[in-house]
Amino acid sequence: LGTGTGYSVLQMVQAMEKASGREIKYKVVGRREGDVASCYADPALAERELGWKAACGLDKMCEDLWRWQLQNPTGFSKN
Repeated sequence: LGTGTGYSVLQMVQAMEKASGREIKYKVVGRREGDVASCYADPALAERELGWKAACGLDKMCEDLWRWQLQNPTGFSKN
């Protein structure tokens, strides 16, 4: 779930570069066959049904993701 605000792939790359302090190499190319033009989700149902709403923006979400990855370099434990 997210905030309901859409982000481009380039915005995601830039936010992860900022969070990680590392350059992410990328190349801008045309859309691949089968790629969707856009994809959106409305988080209103989660707020209504669960009483939960995302409170952080993209930068904070990427910081949290990077921190988790650093603390869990092999991913989830199998135990």
